[in-house]
Amino acid sequence: MKKSLIALAFGTLGLGISEFTMMGLLPYVAEDFSIGIPTAGHLISAYAIGVFCGAPLLLVMRRARLKDILLGLAAVMFIGNMCAAAAPSYGILLAARFVSGLPHGAYFGVASIVASRLADEGKGTQAVSIMIAGMTVANLFGVPLGTSLGHAMSWRVTFMFVAVWSLITLYYILRWVPQVEGLSDTGFKGQFRFLRRPAPWLILGATMLGNGGVFCWYSYVSPQMTAVSGFSEGSMTGMMMLAGFGMVVGNLASGRLSDRYTPGRVAQWTQGLLCFILLAIFLFAPVKWIAPLLMAICTAGLFAVSSPEQVLMIRLSPGGELLGGASVQMAFNLGNALGAYIGGLASVRGYEWSALPGAALAFAGFIMLVVFNGLVRKGKAAA
Repeated sequence: MKKSLIALAFGTLGLGISEFTMMGLLPYVAEDFSIGIPTAGHLISAYAIGVFCGAPLLLVMRRARLKDILLGLAAVMFIGNMCAAAAPSYGILLAARFVSGLPHGAYFGVASIVASRLADEGKGTQAVSIMIAGMTVANLFGVPLGTSLGHAMSWRVTFMFVAVWSLITLYYILRWVPQVEGLSDTGFKGQFRFLRRPAPWLILGATMLGNGGVFCWYSYVSPQMTAVSGFSEGSMTGMMMLAGFGMVVGNLASGRLSDRYTPGRVAQWTQGLLCFILLAIFLFAPVKWIAPLLMAICTAGLFAVSSPEQVLMIRLSPGGELLGGASVQMAFNLGNALGAYIGGLASVRGYEWSALPGAALAFAGFIMLVVFNGLVRKGKAAA
């Protein structure tokens, strides 16, 4: 495995911990600042807003060298998490979480382009999946570690850990990632030209709806596993690691399969599988031995579509690759928010019910991928 791809994965690992560990730290932050957990939950939203605002900033940096952009994003990651660790008030912590989210989508967009250019011939999607693997490893090990640090010591220690990891990422990008050929400057308007065609919108829609469908259920996986499937709260750390393991396997497997069968096909059939898995979760969540298996398969499918969709957007956005690559993460986070909201409405009937509207959203994403692949077969989508 190339050291350059490992260095890129270090960055997605840090971003993954920064994004997802906040969910486990909410009670500690709420207690420290004497606020309610719903108010503390705005810290998750602040990060997501940062993702949306940070991705378009790539338009300003479009003339810079890709490696220099990555170094700058790693520096912003350090500043945001360092400020979060030292935040004296809830308001400053909210602002720090916004800053922490700024490099997220931009980093994925730039790192995807760099990874694909550093890849061996015919292994572009596999290289991108290695870069994204940092996010899955974050869910497997990083998030449980960050939550444990918050419980044993302080939530501030968790953000300090991510800040230090950001410096490590910066160092290895500087040392291991070579300068690659820059992107041609098509001007400000040229960055948006790819959005005139339907194919990119189909991928973005599939990303938003597909991820939204899974997060309808995954946002409430802990109460579902305890209240419906019958697992103890003490077993949830192991369950979350099992879910993270599924993410790692699904992501790496889809990278290999996409280079063999095309990213569009792998994304389509994985998305179709997710529809049936979410329906199975709705039906079989009370069966204790089936529930963990379905959970692992569903999280594997969640990240099995990530690499193909990331690669497809880069291929579909000539002249606007930076914006195209970053827009996938914008769609991903929008899907997370949409899914959590819809799943919450359905969960009042029982936490397993959150998987039912999730299956409907996932099916809508599947239809978009079917239409997209139809355009590819007709030669109307250059992917």
